[in-house]
Amino acid sequence: MKKIYYNNFILINLLVLLSFFIFFSVLIHKKEFHFNLIRLERIKRSGVLRLITNDSINTYYYYNGQPTGFEYDLSKEFAKFLNVDLDVVTPGWNNMFAYLEQGKGDFIASGLAITKKRLEKVNFSIPYMSIRQHIIHHKLIFGPKNIEDLTFRSIDVRRGTSYHSRLEEIKKSGINFNYILHDNIPTEELIRMVQARKIKFTIADNHIAYLNQRYYPDIKIGIPIQKKESLAWAVNKNDLQMLEQINKFFLYANETGILQQISDKYYSNIEDSDPFDLKIFHKRIKTRLPKYKKTIIEESIKYDFDWKLIAAVVYQESRFNPNAKSITNVRGLMQVTTVTAKEMGIENPLNPSQSLKAGIKYLDKMVKKFDYIEDEYERMLFALASYNIGYSHVIDAMQIAKEKGLVENRWQDLKTVLPLLSKPDYYKKTKHGYARGWEPVRYIERILTYFDILKQKKDI
Repeated sequence: MKKIYYNNFILINLLVLLSFFIFFSVLIHKKEFHFNLIRLERIKRSGVLRLITNDSINTYYYYNGQPTGFEYDLSKEFAKFLNVDLDVVTPGWNNMFAYLEQGKGDFIASGLAITKKRLEKVNFSIPYMSIRQHIIHHKLIFGPKNIEDLTFRSIDVRRGTSYHSRLEEIKKSGINFNYILHDNIPTEELIRMVQARKIKFTIADNHIAYLNQRYYPDIKIGIPIQKKESLAWAVNKNDLQMLEQINKFFLYANETGILQQISDKYYSNIEDSDPFDLKIFHKRIKTRLPKYKKTIIEESIKYDFDWKLIAAVVYQESRFNPNAKSITNVRGLMQVTTVTAKEMGIENPLNPSQSLKAGIKYLDKMVKKFDYIEDEYERMLFALASYNIGYSHVIDAMQIAKEKGLVENRWQDLKTVLPLLSKPDYYKKTKHGYARGWEPVRYIERILTYFDILKQKKDI
């Protein structure tokens, strides 16, 4: 009798435990469903999408009081895709995943590489960029020739990054070296420390390394230490609907050219920069630019231009040399022709002040010709191309783009057809004939490189 009672007691307890298990399983499931429902409803109800990121040059930063950066611009397009506004949360690199888990943001967009360790914490979207990790060192310091050559060296990296994970793997493979971990220090700051020779080595993804070589031309981009990796956005493990929305957006951004357009804005031509040329530019910012800065600022304000962009144009035209002479015998800071100078009401284009006034006024005239292009940044690129090669040739190139089924009002498409103006099969069919169409493409790429450097200068 006792045995039957004891068995019944065990059975009742098992049933109670099973009931609790079923109850909590349902509760957890409801919680996960509730998590998704609340998040999507909150975004729609409040009209605000919350981005979690970190402050760095390749992700998100402020310039002239306005937010900018690759990840910010792309996230802004995602918010537009959802028809909501974007809010930015920057808790520091080491706190981003905790913020996501706690629901303090909707997704992380911060140049995250997809790693096994991170996949345990979050779900990743469709990748949007391929990168590779490289050793960064000063040009006066010999870098390692291969992975084995890391032996006895010391490398500084930020804690919790894919660089940190990779160094752990290399060390476990038996290679004896040291690494020093830093909390919440951007990769570009560690690269700056390499340039200043405060540390010997750090690691950076290739796109970050080449971008920062503009600002720190004494660094060397050394050996790769990892196979190619993919960058993606991260979402909460329970937030499958947000993951679906992000993936839909990336497919849309790729199809419409938005992704390529933003990539070009920040990373176009970064691998082709000449460190020697950049070092001269950094020097002349200090030695030559101050002579003309006041006039550049005053004239830029007249036409609502960013004076640093105009300074980049001046440098591309003349290297801040008022006696500069082009291959077509045009002279002066802004290389203004005699005809254009007269049109702009300037008597002597060799006078630095008059050259700047004429050039900037003429650039404004070109900008106004493209008023129908909504995007201000794109409009300026078309104006700069016209300043370099002539408005009529830009119109010819736009016609070629249209005939090819491209978007003639988009720089991303126009720059692919401008070089065709030098080919007989194309220029013979245009109204204004032959032109060295590759020149405005290179011209604008250099200006944007110089502009990007000037944007990061706080002391000029």
